[in-house]
Amino acid sequence: MKEKLTVIKVGGKIVEEETSLHKLLQAFSAIEGHKVLVHGGGRSATHIATRLGIESHMVNGRRITDDAMLEVVTMVYGGLVNKHIVASLQATGINALGLTGADMNLIRSHKRPVKDVDYGFVGDVETVDGTALSTLIRAGVVPVMAPLTHDGKGQILNTNADTIAGETAKALAGDFDVTLIYCFEKKGVLRNAEDDDSVISHLNETEFRQYVADGTIQGGMIPKLENAFQAIHAGVNKVVITVATAIDGASGTIIER
Repeated sequence: MKEKLTVIKVGGKIVEEETSLHKLLQAFSAIEGHKVLVHGGGRSATHIATRLGIESHMVNGRRITDDAMLEVVTMVYGGLVNKHIVASLQATGINALGLTGADMNLIRSHKRPVKDVDYGFVGDVETVDGTALSTLIRAGVVPVMAPLTHDGKGQILNTNADTIAGETAKALAGDFDVTLIYCFEKKGVLRNAEDDDSVISHLNETEFRQYVADGTIQGGMIPKLENAFQAIHAGVNKVVITVATAIDGASGTIIER
């Protein structure tokens, strides 16, 4: 029987505010078994960029990462946010290690091709070294992964944290019984966007397609769920979409085979 492992992705807002970060890390510490934390940090990146006189540009919620912005996100994601989380976890007794995709050649990406929009130095994931991550995890280390990867030629790339979490979960599914938890501002996938309590508790792929067709599920939730089903097809046991105050995976929307 495989050992259990939980991969949790949390957005920037949760990890960038001291009160919510403290609550999150206490809950994260209480999760049994092996675990990995993947974080964002977009608000901090925007704030630091503004202080440095660098303008932020977003298209469809995605950050345009030019040379100047790449320096900012590398400093903020790989440094300021990541190391603050690591230090806070160490204070709870968790032996955390902050990582980007470049460390140990863990996540290799290629620069996103220019189509309708030139996103600049943004990476699309090619490979994740699950063997190296498994070795760290089995040695008692808790990886804390920043949303940065590399192309193997010396170039750091800004990479979507949801994608990093999903690809990491897939890469570890061969060695562990993996649960992937995506945390965001809602309690789960909602039947009614205006009713925070209208959570769809369980969702399979057939139901998902039906909900998309009738307009119940739309917008940014569609790619998030497509990523979730891709993870399930790749061997991840369960995906949960929930609010950051419920990272134990006991509530929210549970996605299964």
